[in-house]
Amino acid sequence: MSESGGWAAMRERRLAEPGAAEAYDAARLAFELGRSVRELRERRGWSQTQLAKKSGMTQSAVARFEAGGTVPTLMVLERLAAALDVSLKVGFEPRGAAA
Repeated sequence: MSESGGWAAMRERRLAEPGAAEAYDAARLAFELGRSVRELRERRGWSQTQLAKKSGMTQSAVARFEAGGTVPTLMVLERLAAALDVSLKVGFEPRGAAA
């Protein structure tokens, strides 16, 4: 790495660019949602293909979603929740420790 601060400094510069923080948050949310669905699927012992069939999706769409590669619509989340026999909870919470 160069003397310009390395990865941490580059990350801070990139996150300071317009729209970068929002894009980072969207990517984080997509990753967390995908991870949650993958964990639910694996607990049931299902393959991605089985979840895809039960939710009316393709296996490749399930794979992309589980990898955090797409930000799903509410309709997709509802279909996945129904297939996995779980309730979908969408809400808002205050940011930070103080409520």
